Amino acid sequence: MSSMKMQDRMGYDRSITMFSPDGRLLQVEYAKKTVKQGSTALGITCKDGVVLVADKRVSSKLMIADAIEKTFPIDDHIVTTASGIISDARVLVDRSQLKAQQHFVTYNSKIDVLSIVKDMCDLKQICTQSAGLRPFGVSMLVAGIEEDGSIKLFVTEPYGLYFQYRAAATGEHDTEVEQILEKKWKASITVDQAVKLGIDALKEALKSDFDINNCDVAVIRSDNKKVKLLNRDVIKKLVK
Repeated sequence: MSSMKMQDRMGYDRSITMFSPDGRLLQVEYAKKTVKQGSTALGITCKDGVVLVADKRVSSKLMIADAIEKTFPIDDHIVTTASGIISDARVLVDRSQLKAQQHFVTYNSKIDVLSIVKDMCDLKQICTQSAGLRPFGVSMLVAGIEEDGSIKLFVTEPYGLYFQYRAAATGEHDTEVEQILEKKWKASITVDQAVKLGIDALKEALKSDFDINNCDVAVIRSDNKKVKLLNRDVIKKLVK
């Protein structure tokens, strides 16, 4: 590559608000690559609820795994997990928790999942077109159960796009995990079966890097619509 072309590429590379000649925002693409380097997280909708399973990357034997947060309740009926820069995720979680509280105080009702997702993605999108900012380097899985009983699972991208899924994965092994989910997910799956499927999918994708003690699992059951973070003993019992 000539020095002139290299200089042109570096110019587009450094500006979030400038399109390259082939119509790309390179900083946004770098944010997507950051997510791909993050530890894997997945979500599964079930006939009786929804499940989120996340792998926590523990870089040192001296690190206390339980101190690493990877799943975050937003409201009683909504929970999220993330892949990428978790400090970015915490900013979005704090904002979403505040929005949920404000909605309840104002309307005396629970906020719907899509409103949380749209607000989160609005902020992400603003950061792709404002000078002096950078894109959020995180992809969020947002799961919840509405007051009418409908079960929702969304994936939000770093650039502000979102999709609804029956089952989805994000992070470094998302392709392998999604292939497993495509083969084994079915509409009749229960929450307990989904927990086992999620753990098994992570185990198959991560291979020797898998450690069940480094997994976070959050469930919301349709009967009570309450977020519950499962402890290690319960997780191990469900995956036997």
